[in-house]
Amino acid sequence: QLAQKYDPQRERELRAWIEGTTGRRIGDNFMDGLKDGVILCELINKLQPGSVPKVNEPVQNWHKLENIGNFLRAITRYGVKPHDIFEANDLFENTNHTQVQSTLIALASQAKTKGNNVGLGVKYAEKQQRRFHPEKLREGRNIIGLQMGTNKFASQQGMTAYGTRRHLYDPKLGTDQPLDQATISLQMGTNKGASQAGMTAPGTKRQIFEPALGMEHCDTMTIGLQMGSNKGASQQGMTVYGLPRQVYDPKYCGGPELLAHDGYDG
Repeated sequence: QLAQKYDPQRERELRAWIEGTTGRRIGDNFMDGLKDGVILCELINKLQPGSVPKVNEPVQNWHKLENIGNFLRAITRYGVKPHDIFEANDLFENTNHTQVQSTLIALASQAKTKGNNVGLGVKYAEKQQRRFHPEKLREGRNIIGLQMGTNKFASQQGMTAYGTRRHLYDPKLGTDQPLDQATISLQMGTNKGASQAGMTAPGTKRQIFEPALGMEHCDTMTIGLQMGSNKGASQQGMTVYGLPRQVYDPKYCGGPELLAHDGYDG
């Protein structure tokens, strides 16, 4: 997978840049030509003279590894980030040529940033360092940053103490604006158009009156509709409880005066 990420086009660009800077030919195999570390040390010495004071001739393997190690330390001082730098065995043992290529591209980008004429890589943004007067820094401590929001158009007007109800008011709904804390909030419904007129004490009867039914106003002494109606009836002719009640029918007997003359006493 690492080999698949290797870019041959980048290799050709790096070859042209390194050979043009050092004046030395790398060879047919790009990585094999850099494995002894000599050309790499000469490259960094061209970019920043004196970076590697002594370049070993490739007599033994440890000479090659020392050249590669000196090159890596030199480009770190030159400004290449540590996470962009390959390890010595990545080049010497051919374990990660992709990382070696990435390091050389990062070195080219750093060289371009420092003003060298390099045809590959990107130019890093320069650090813009600003220094503020201590008095300005102290003044900034009293300013609420935009990350903390803004209180523009907002105030604590109408706020109540913690734990008390807060009334909701929307003029579009036509509700009356609450005046005090005794007003019923919208969460509890609304008493618009309602009052306590006609309310009786708890436990007493409430009279029902409907004008459409032709009912009349009544008082608390009137027998309720639930108890029936005595309309058209009275207590006329009622006797004391326990006494017999006379039954009279004019079709079968005469009037009361005739019964008296006949001596009928009941």
